[in-house]
Amino acid sequence: MHQVTLPVLGTAAAWREAARAALGHRIPPERIDWRFGNADAGLFEGAPLPPGDKPVKVSKAFVELADTVVWHRDPERFARLYRMLWRLRTMPGLLSDPADPEVAKLRTMEKNVRRCMHKMKAFVRFRDLRRDGPRRSFAAWFEPTHHSLEPTAPFFARRFADMDWMIATPEVTAVFEDGRLSFREGAPRPDLPEDATEDLWGTYFRNIFNPTRVKVQAMTSEMPRKYWKNMPEARHIPDLLATAEARVREMAEAAPTLPPLRSERIRERLAAPRVQARMTFEELHARAAEENAQDLPGYGRLVMGEGPPDARLMVVGEQPGDVEDRIGRPFVGPAGQMFDACAAAAGMDRGTVYVTNAVKRFKYEMRGKRRLHQSPSAGDIEHARWWLTREIELIRPRLILALGGTAAETLTGARKNLLKRRGTVEDTAAGPVFVSVHPAFILRLPDAAAKECERLRFTADLAAAREMAEGD
Repeated sequence: MHQVTLPVLGTAAAWREAARAALGHRIPPERIDWRFGNADAGLFEGAPLPPGDKPVKVSKAFVELADTVVWHRDPERFARLYRMLWRLRTMPGLLSDPADPEVAKLRTMEKNVRRCMHKMKAFVRFRDLRRDGPRRSFAAWFEPTHHSLEPTAPFFARRFADMDWMIATPEVTAVFEDGRLSFREGAPRPDLPEDATEDLWGTYFRNIFNPTRVKVQAMTSEMPRKYWKNMPEARHIPDLLATAEARVREMAEAAPTLPPLRSERIRERLAAPRVQARMTFEELHARAAEENAQDLPGYGRLVMGEGPPDARLMVVGEQPGDVEDRIGRPFVGPAGQMFDACAAAAGMDRGTVYVTNAVKRFKYEMRGKRRLHQSPSAGDIEHARWWLTREIELIRPRLILALGGTAAETLTGARKNLLKRRGTVEDTAAGPVFVSVHPAFILRLPDAAAKECERLRFTADLAAAREMAEGD
């Protein structure tokens, strides 16, 4: 039996080194007792691991997963990660199987740590220490759910590079001085002074608080009460909630009324946009037919989406291809055929989802008699936004699945870091958007093994989106 005790500081690097050594010597998971920090050694003290002098190849996806999960507070996290690493030797595509219990557990732990890191970025409140010197100095106290300070501290180092600061937590303290980031052991909560900016921040918070849009459950979900004690603006929340109803009544009573003169015309103009928002599918398709009567050089016909009008899931691709333009239906070309195959493997019935594209026209360049695909410009995306918005208003899906950069840019406003964002759900004005790759991306991969791995990951994304959309 081998015993591995990992340090509180540098946990991720220490775990990688130990796991590499254990895997290199083919030590099975049940022969390793993983410990953390000052944990008790147990009844028997195990032997240390032999040196890791054998090369070990690990997928990038697992490295990214492990570098996040190691910061979880679950005492079994190291053993779980090593068991997964052991299984990946003979099952290289295992991480793409969402039905595997161990994969699902690790993905949940990864999500929890990332959420904790997000909360730290949002809810750390620095106090001005007002020390003399060329650089300003600040300090903060935070109590994270997981061991998330060490992986999150580089964000603060980049964001506040022009000042010295300290973030103290019960286990670890991050210190940034003269442009250098270091870590120390944790300490009890320090006695931090209040500063004048807290009153200013409280005034700003009270003034932006909208009593007509109070949703306590949503607010506490995004800003859990456990963080309130370290946030100066939180002291105002009870009073703001208690007086919200009275303030709404005051706002209604103080609202201006329409003058009698020409009031009917004003009401008609105000109502006009709402009529457009209630456009029916028949009217939308009729308008599309009118536009298709116009010949636009370099562009194909306007291809609308298809699917049941009460679909819970809307799938949004990038733009029609040559085949889609000729047939007049979305997702029927090579990429659409791959989508259908992966959807069937994921248990998704295409007949129950609404399938469309962010850009509605095939953009091409003539090469002889061939029409070669051209990527849509920002103007093409903006022009097509009206059509997609009308479809979303009519379908009102529970979840939107964005496939590819153009769909992500249209729905979320950004296409960067698509591969890092895939598998995540982002809140948008159109509703929750599940981000994934476009099947055309998989078809373009030259390596057969990489293509198969991405196909399995894409299938897993479809299965996850289907479950979210169908869940109660």
